[in-house]
Amino acid sequence: MEVYIENMIYLYLFITFFEIGLFGFGGGYGMLSLIQHETVEHWHWLTASQFTDIVAISQMTPGPIGINSATYCGYTAVTNAGYSVPMGILGSATATFALVLPSLILMILISKLFIKYMHTQTVQSVFLGLRPAVVGLLAAATLLLCTKENFSTPSENAWQFWISILLFTATFIGTLVFRINPIKMILMSAFAGLLLLY
Repeated sequence: MEVYIENMIYLYLFITFFEIGLFGFGGGYGMLSLIQHETVEHWHWLTASQFTDIVAISQMTPGPIGINSATYCGYTAVTNAGYSVPMGILGSATATFALVLPSLILMILISKLFIKYMHTQTVQSVFLGLRPAVVGLLAAATLLLCTKENFSTPSENAWQFWISILLFTATFIGTLVFRINPIKMILMSAFAGLLLLY
């Protein structure tokens, strides 16, 4: 049965990321909690630590974070299952294509209808209902990354824990209060981590 499931990994990847693309309201950051739930908790394709690394890489590379995450998750899931690098690349392509396919189909189908009916009370009510859900998904993505893999714990490594808390707080205040460019904050945090946690 396990061999059968491994041989079907591409089908499961496609179905999983198609569903994420279909219900991932709120953009890439809103999708992160869905991707994490499916790849780490449901299918166990990735460890929590691998998912955290994937999110970090996805933020540092050009392109939407949801698509980047799908690309890296597809590759990592297939290679973790014991397949070769070329098969991992196929896993990347499968997950990425599946993630963008629902948006492509829906945009083609409803673009004309949306323009025609966007000012109706029904459509406005739907969007009013979706806004809190989007905020909730973004908050869930944030909380999912507040794990011991990212911050450690005071009992395991007090130095890493308090430096991580300091970097988190400095980045939060820097982007929210002082409006520092997020790219600069990422680079400064990486440099600080290299100096303080190496």
